[in-house]
Amino acid sequence: MNAIEFVEKARKKEIDIVEHTHKVLEKLEKINREFHYFNTISAELAIQQAEKLAKSPKGKLCGLPVSVKDCICVKGVETTAGSKILKGYKPVFNATAVENAINEGAIIIGKTSQDEFGFGSFNTNTGIDFEIPKNPFDASRVCGGSSGGSAGITQAADFPHISIAESTGGSIACPASFCGIVGITPTYGLVSRYGLIDYASSLDKIGVMAKTADECRMMIDVIKGNDANDSTSLKEDYKEGNVANIAVLKEALDVDETVKKTILSCLEKNGIEYDIISLPLAAKYSNPAYYLIATSEASTNLAKFCGFKYGAEFSLDDSFNALFSNARSACFGKEAKRRILLGTFARMAGFREAFYLKALKARTMIIREYKEAFKHYDLLVCPTMPITSPKIDEISRLSPLKSYMMDVLTVGPNLAGLPHLSITAGFSNRLPVGMMAIADHLNEGALFSFGSGIEQA
Repeated sequence: MNAIEFVEKARKKEIDIVEHTHKVLEKLEKINREFHYFNTISAELAIQQAEKLAKSPKGKLCGLPVSVKDCICVKGVETTAGSKILKGYKPVFNATAVENAINEGAIIIGKTSQDEFGFGSFNTNTGIDFEIPKNPFDASRVCGGSSGGSAGITQAADFPHISIAESTGGSIACPASFCGIVGITPTYGLVSRYGLIDYASSLDKIGVMAKTADECRMMIDVIKGNDANDSTSLKEDYKEGNVANIAVLKEALDVDETVKKTILSCLEKNGIEYDIISLPLAAKYSNPAYYLIATSEASTNLAKFCGFKYGAEFSLDDSFNALFSNARSACFGKEAKRRILLGTFARMAGFREAFYLKALKARTMIIREYKEAFKHYDLLVCPTMPITSPKIDEISRLSPLKSYMMDVLTVGPNLAGLPHLSITAGFSNRLPVGMMAIADHLNEGALFSFGSGIEQA
């Protein structure tokens, strides 16, 4: 039974929502002990919501268990963004996306594991106090990052479930690929960012992870919409659209050979005709532009976590500078410190023009290149990731640069704020291979249509 069927049965009172929620929470405890998909399981909140809903079952998500990435605020539930510096923080409000889901009958079951503040491609940068989530297909491998916990539980759950996640440079698409599920990253601004603990404000997008494209659509339809609390929130809705013309990105085929074959084979088996086109600017400049912009914004956004007003409390025995340094040294992980340093350097006087502003200009050129391609094609298709899920013990041997290069296929559409959907194209050595479809702004309808067609076939 999928999530859509479950909601219909719950609304008709064919499912005991309270009993079902208790069973789900029992399963989560067992799964989490072995696979570490959750930083917090919100059992008390889930039961309260289930009991309230049982009296009057209604809503587009009636009784559906929903997990939430740990950087998205849930009222009264510890929300850490995967960082020790926010350990113990319990928001006094819900993020708009979470509030919308609860208003439609969602049962919030917990906060999923992530890379600290979203800094990573493998969900191995889980901060100082959190375990690394394990891939549901092979526990020795990573789930992908930074929304690895959301992807892992979505695949592992033997009950209807959808996860609300977040992407900055590929944090939904990457784990969706590694864990063999569907992940939708919507147009920037389609879903309000109010209540999101930000990484890079001009890049962050709240999206959805589920087992099917139709389930992703169901959740996006609930959480989207204009929000007065978010100045970047769009008033426009996404469009429905048919898919007539598809192009495969030439530069994106320079990946692991089995990944390439799996993607092209999937298209051919489904009778999908395609052209091969080149996006040279996106291929060459997306990664450097992304990391300069993202780290610059991150260094600014994370400045508030200083042990004084926000974040873990430290006694003011010395100067403010000493307090600031001691708090961040003790609570930030290695990757968080690295990205703060990179971003601070890139926007310093004397370097801002050479690095940060030049990256913004490159971003504009990349957007124009994508826009030109969408004059001729409805969707652009490529592998989601250049490899299948690597082993956990292999990640520590990667240099930071090699680790950053893993995002080479996902950062382009994120830089441009374009909607994209990752769906499983097949398997290689029993590991899922993700295929990513990219659409023009507010053309999510074409993505859902494409994803549903692949799944049905």
